[in-house]
Amino acid sequence: MSDLTEKQKMLKGLEYFPSDKALQQDRANAKRLCQQFNQHDIDDRKGSRKIIKSLFGQCAGAWIEPDFYCDYGYNISAGKNFYANHGLVILDAAPVTFGDNAMIAPGVLISTATHPLDPTKRNKGLETAKPITIGNSVWIGMGAKILEGVTIGDNAVIAAGAVVNRDVAANTVVAGVPAIVIKTISA
Repeated sequence: MSDLTEKQKMLKGLEYFPSDKALQQDRANAKRLCQQFNQHDIDDRKGSRKIIKSLFGQCAGAWIEPDFYCDYGYNISAGKNFYANHGLVILDAAPVTFGDNAMIAPGVLISTATHPLDPTKRNKGLETAKPITIGNSVWIGMGAKILEGVTIGDNAVIAAGAVVNRDVAANTVVAGVPAIVIKTISA
């Protein structure tokens, strides 16, 4: 697998060097688009949506309140009626997929990236990334953190301040650090 580029390694979930020039350029491009979006005329909603559509890999329909930040953008897919309030950060070294009608409160962090536990590898600058999947009609509360490799089922609610480090079943409410189920939602 040594013939793979660092981007290919990243997208396959293998250890990769985020310091790679091509990945640095991809992140710089995403940051330019985020900057354009964050500074865009608030009355030009159509222009703001156009920037998000050019940033995301797929976007069926989204409204995001500025400020918004991401690492690459092309690994983000948003379903219909996606809404994110101020201060959303998505570290999308692996795919981040949102279903339809996902709602994100202010100050949420979603991170696919992680570093090796082995200090020798970590000190070399290696990183890995695992996809995050967020189902339909999910509500993520203010200040929540969603960590790498997590799948959140349809209709789930993530309470404010929760740290989600494992999968969340559909129709449940999770809260705490780490997040645990505190309630089942009857549909």
